[in-house]
Amino acid sequence: MIRPLLFALALAPVSAGGPAAAQQLHFQDTAAIDVAVSAFTGHAIGEEGGARTAVDKRLKLAACPLPQLDWRGSYQDAVVVRCDAPAWRIYVPIHTPPRPAPVAAVAAPVPVAAAKAEPVIRRGDAVTVEVGAAGFSISRDGVAMGDAPAGGRIAIRIDPAKPPVQAVAVEPGRATLPGWAQ
Repeated sequence: MIRPLLFALALAPVSAGGPAAAQQLHFQDTAAIDVAVSAFTGHAIGEEGGARTAVDKRLKLAACPLPQLDWRGSYQDAVVVRCDAPAWRIYVPIHTPPRPAPVAAVAAPVPVAAAKAEPVIRRGDAVTVEVGAAGFSISRDGVAMGDAPAGGRIAIRIDPAKPPVQAVAVEPGRATLPGWAQ
């Protein structure tokens, strides 16, 4: 309960005299957002776990009486600072440590015969691209733009005026669109 009140106090516009104070009544103080983000993360700007950089001073956000802070996503790689009335939202990127590279499993040697599968569709072959499900089917004829083994991706030119479509080779002269059952 105390934490949201501290954020509200840190982000509240300053009401001292002078032209700068009059401008702050209309715009949110970005330095106050920096303070609130540092308090939210528990780390200073530039530190690991804190904001990467300060919020851009050129931002002209409408003054918000009660901004809300929350993590963006499960990786916690940014803090979302938002205001409901007036409505605005900014993302403050967080300086996160690099994630460790995935451990590569040692693969068993691949037999030479299995390493390079024989193409079932070759460049220049006439190919029928088929898509279907219960109740409908669509097929178009085209020309293979390269070689592909069964299950491999291949570009098929269906219309000379349009770019080729990506398809999955099924058997000689037959392909389907990715994501559709064969």
